Amino acid sequence: MCGIAGELRFDGIAPDSSMIERMLAQLARRGPDAAGTHIDGPLAFGHRRLAIIDLSPRSNQPMVDTELGLVLVFNGTIYNYPQLRIELQARGYRFFSDGDTEVILKAYAEWGEACAEHLHGAFAFAVWNRRAQTLFLARDRLGIKPLYYSQDAKGLRFASNTQALLAAGGVDTTIDPVALHHQFTLHAVVPAPRTILQGIRKLAPGTTLTLDAHGNATPRRYWQLRAQRPATVLTEREWVEAIHAALKAAVKKRLEIADVKVGVLLSGGLDSSLLVALLAEQGVPDLLTFSVGFEDQPEERGHEFEYSDAVANYFGTRHHQYRIANSEVLKRLPEAVDNMAEPMVSQDAVAFYLLAEQVSKTVKVVQSGQGADEIFGGYYWYARMQEDTAGTPLERFRRHYFDRDHDEYLQTVMPAYHGPDYTAQTVSAHLSEPHADTFLDQVLRMDATMLITDDPVKRVDNMTMAWALEARVPFLDHELVELAAQMPPELKLQSDGKHVLKRIARGLLPDMVIDRTKGYFPMPALKYVRGEFLDFMQDILNSRACHERGIYQRSYVEKLLAAPEQYHTRIQGNKLWHLALLEYWLQRNVDAAR
Repeated sequence: MCGIAGELRFDGIAPDSSMIERMLAQLARRGPDAAGTHIDGPLAFGHRRLAIIDLSPRSNQPMVDTELGLVLVFNGTIYNYPQLRIELQARGYRFFSDGDTEVILKAYAEWGEACAEHLHGAFAFAVWNRRAQTLFLARDRLGIKPLYYSQDAKGLRFASNTQALLAAGGVDTTIDPVALHHQFTLHAVVPAPRTILQGIRKLAPGTTLTLDAHGNATPRRYWQLRAQRPATVLTEREWVEAIHAALKAAVKKRLEIADVKVGVLLSGGLDSSLLVALLAEQGVPDLLTFSVGFEDQPEERGHEFEYSDAVANYFGTRHHQYRIANSEVLKRLPEAVDNMAEPMVSQDAVAFYLLAEQVSKTVKVVQSGQGADEIFGGYYWYARMQEDTAGTPLERFRRHYFDRDHDEYLQTVMPAYHGPDYTAQTVSAHLSEPHADTFLDQVLRMDATMLITDDPVKRVDNMTMAWALEARVPFLDHELVELAAQMPPELKLQSDGKHVLKRIARGLLPDMVIDRTKGYFPMPALKYVRGEFLDFMQDILNSRACHERGIYQRSYVEKLLAAPEQYHTRIQGNKLWHLALLEYWLQRNVDAAR
C-alpha cells in the first residue's frame, strides 16, 4: 500500500515539480519507505511507498518500463500477481522486478483498458502511455483503495487523499449541495463521483478512466455485482461449504502475498474472530492479534475484551490489548480528523486511528473483518427492512436507515443549500438497478457496492494508512462477494444475521463468541455526548468560522446543543457529532490549506 499523486496538463504548460512535492508531503504517512517523482512532457507522477511485496528498490515507483513506453504509480495489492506473471511471461514479457507493481504494467500493455478485469485485489493506479499520450486511471471493484481527482480546463490532478489535492492548490472548495444532503442523511456516505467539495471528485469503484492530452475523458465501468440466484439450487449445507472454501482462500491469499508479517485486528466479534480461526485452521504459526477498548459510559461499555481475550486464549495467539482513556481520545481526535480524506462521522474512526498507531509498531499488514455484516446480512436493520413490506423499496429502506428525512434536513441547513431530496434519488436509482431478485438483494448489493465503500472501507483505509499500516479485508474479496450475492437473503438473516458464517464458525470458535449479541466497535463518548466532549463540540459549532461558513441553521444547532444525548439517528449515530465533525473537518483541512 502506498500514496499516489499526479498531474496531466491539457494546456501545453509543463507540470510544476514543486506542486508534486507538496502533494507527496501530504501522502508521506501512507508510504514512509521510499519516495519518487517522474515528469514526462505534460505528465507528472509522484509516489510514496510502503514496502510490502518485493522489498528491494527494483519495485520503487514511479515505475518506468522504457521498452513498453509506460509509467505507473500504484497503491494496493494484487493477490493473483504470481499467476498473472506466469501468464504474461508465457506471452513474451520480460520482468525486471519480483513484485505485483510490474505485473500491472505488463497487464496494461497486453490488455489495455481491460487489464483491471484480470487483477484480483485492492488497487488504485495510474498508467501513463508515452506513445499514445494517454493517462489511464483504475480503481478496484469494491473501492477498497481511494482515488481522488480535480479537473479544470488546464489539466487533471489525482491523489490518494483530498489533502494532497488541496495542497496542490487551485481547488474549488465550495460545498457541493448534493454531497451535503448525502452527508447528513446517509451516514456521511457521499457516493462517487462527488465529495463534499465541489472541486474534488473520486473515481467510482469498479471503474476506469482514460484521458488524452486534450482532456477528452472516456469512463468505463468494468464490474457490476449481480444479486440473483444461481441456475443450480444449492442446499444450506452446500452454501456453507462453498462460502467456507471461498473465505479460506480469501484469507490465505491475504496472508501469503506479503514479504512481511501479517497480523489480525481482533475486536472479539464473530467476523474478526473467524479470521483468526481460519488462519489457525490452515496451520499458521505465531498468530499476532490486536484489540482496543475505551472507557465505559453508563449506557454502554467501551470494550469487548472478554470476547477478544477468549479467542486469543483459545488459539494461543500473541495478543496485544490496548486501553485508551477518554482524555486521550479527545486529545488525539484532531489528528484523526486531519487524516480523513472526507468527513467521517462513525464513532470508530478515532478508535481505528489509535489502534493502528499501536499495531504499526509491531507489523505492517493486518487482516480486518470489515464487510462481513454488509455481505452476509449482519445488521439488525436488514431484518426490519425485510419485515416492513409497506411502500416502495426506497420507502422501506429510508424508514430504517436514513439519518434524517428530507424535512429535517431542510431544518438543519441554511436555505442556500436547500433543494430536492437528492439522497432519495440516489438510493432509488441504486435499488432499481437490474439483476437483483428481491428487495433485500437490492439493499445488500447497494451496501456492498456503494454504502460500504464510503463508510467502513474508507474509514479503515484512512485510519490505518495514517500509520503506514496496510489493512486487508478478506470478506471483500470480490469472488467471495459475488458468490455471497447469489445466496438467498433469507439464509443470511437466519440466526439473527450472518447465519452461514455462524455455521462455519461452529466448532472452530468458542460458542460464547458465536452466540453473543452482535456488538459494535464501541466509542461511547462520541455517542453519549457530555462533559468535555460536549464542550469540544460546542466550541466548534459556536466558532466564528462555523458562523461565517453559514451551513447550519442556528435554531437546529441550539436544539441539539441543549439536549445532545436525546438526538440520535436511526442507526444510533449522534446528530450533534455529525454537525460538529463536518465543521471541524472543514476547519482542519480546507481552511488550514488556504
